[in-house]
Amino acid sequence: MFAMIDLHSHILPDLDDGAESIEESLEMLRMAAAAGTTDIAATPHANEQYVFDPALVERKLTELRQAADASPRIYYGCEMYLTPENVSRALRSPGAYTIAHRGYLLLELSDFQIPRNAADIFGQLMGAGMRPVIVHPERNPLLQTQYDQLREWIKQGCVLQITAQSFLGRFGKSANASANELVNRGLAHLVASDGHHTRHRPPVLDEARRYVEDNFATATAQRLFVENPICILEGKPVRHAPKKKTWWRR
Repeated sequence: MFAMIDLHSHILPDLDDGAESIEESLEMLRMAAAAGTTDIAATPHANEQYVFDPALVERKLTELRQAADASPRIYYGCEMYLTPENVSRALRSPGAYTIAHRGYLLLELSDFQIPRNAADIFGQLMGAGMRPVIVHPERNPLLQTQYDQLREWIKQGCVLQITAQSFLGRFGKSANASANELVNRGLAHLVASDGHHTRHRPPVLDEARRYVEDNFATATAQRLFVENPICILEGKPVRHAPKKKTWWRR
């Protein structure tokens, strides 16, 4: 059994398009634990459809912790959609949106338009102590093949999170190809479930972990599913993929 850390899930009940009841939340936690997840972040949406209320999230989190088993441990978080309004709110209250209040911010970009000044926005967030974790770029048609652009954002300080089920083909061929290429190019920093329900998009990581081990390396899987998630929970710098060795040297 693997020990893994999942930093993107929608397990808090009745806040967004995730769990619809405390009973479903508890079943999702049991599924996650059975699949080897020891720690999980509850990251409800903050977008144009769902209002993110930090106080309400804290209350729901406390209720779920009290009702749940000891494992997996549950942490505070948010999946923030990139809008001017959300950026302004985050800049005013950085700790209200970051994972475990430690500085890393899950950030979702639009599938229809990427702001031309995205790098400037990321810089503002980082200047306020928040490091953007760009979620599921492999599923975004505007980003899934933009490897040079993603590399520039990484150089700036951003982190990339891949959805576990993208490796298994459950978001289509393009997302699957992009997920593999992001890992192959050393651009992926962590894998998370983005779990929403018990049946559709469950909060499990074990199949994806095996896939990464079989198709890349055990060390790669350890970095994506354990080491970097720990760094994020602790507010420490993530570990980048080691540079590939080449036979040609000057």
